[in-house]
Amino acid sequence: MKLSGTDRLKINLVILGISMITWLLLLVNPGHIITMEHCHLSAAGPSAASLKMLLQMNPFSSQLMGWGLMVVAMMLPKLIVPVQAIYLQSLRRYRLICSLLFVWGYLTIWMVAGVVMVGIIIGLHLLMPGSYLPALGVLIIAVIWQFSPVKQKFLNLSHDHYALRAFGWAACYDSLEFGVKHGLWCVGSGWALMLFPMLLPQGHNLAMIIVTYIMIAEHMEHPAAKVWRIRVPFRLLKYVFARTQMKLEGLR
Repeated sequence: MKLSGTDRLKINLVILGISMITWLLLLVNPGHIITMEHCHLSAAGPSAASLKMLLQMNPFSSQLMGWGLMVVAMMLPKLIVPVQAIYLQSLRRYRLICSLLFVWGYLTIWMVAGVVMVGIIIGLHLLMPGSYLPALGVLIIAVIWQFSPVKQKFLNLSHDHYALRAFGWAACYDSLEFGVKHGLWCVGSGWALMLFPMLLPQGHNLAMIIVTYIMIAEHMEHPAAKVWRIRVPFRLLKYVFARTQMKLEGLR
C-alpha cells in the first residue's frame, strides 16, 4: 500500500512551507532572538552583575524562542518521511491529529534539550564574550561525534518506523510516543551540530544552512554498522543533481 501522490504533495508543501517561513524569520531575526549581546561590567570578567546584565540584554525566554525557531526551520523537513508513514498507517479521520501529535512530541524533546543548550550558550558567552573559541571547541566535538559509532546508533534508530495502532486514543498515543522517540534519536544524533551555529559571534546563518544540509543529508542515508568511520552524506547531492538533470532534459 502506497500513499497517494496528492497526499504526499500536500505533506511536502505544508512542511516545507512552514520551514521556509521560519527560515525567513530567522534571517530577519526580529528582536535579535538568535544572536546574543554581551557586556562585562568590569575588566575582571564574569561576575554576578555581568550575568544579570547579560540576562537583561538577552532574556532566557527570547533565546529559547530563537532556539525553537531554529529547530522548526532546520528539523521540520526531516519529518516528511515519518509524517508520510503516519498518514499511510492511520485512518483518514485520525491523520491530522496523529501527525500533529507526532510533530508536537518531536519538537517538545528538542525544546527540552534547548533549555540545556541555551544555558550552555549563556554561560559560554559570559565566560568568553565575542570569542570564536567556544564555537571552535563545539565544532571539534561535533566532528568527533560525527564519526563515532554512537552517532551511527542514533542515526539507525531514527530510521525506525513503528507499527501504529489505527483507532481512538491508542492511535494518538502511538503517534505521540513515535514523535518523542524520534526526537530523542535526533537530539542524540545532532545536538553538537545544532549548538555550533548558536555560539558563533558572526556567520550563524551560513552555519545553520550548512548544518541543515548535513542533518537532512545524513537522514537520507541508509542505516550502517556502528563503527568509527568518516561519513560523507552524498545521497542528497545525488538526488538534487538527478532531479535537476531530469528537469533540464524535460525543457529540451
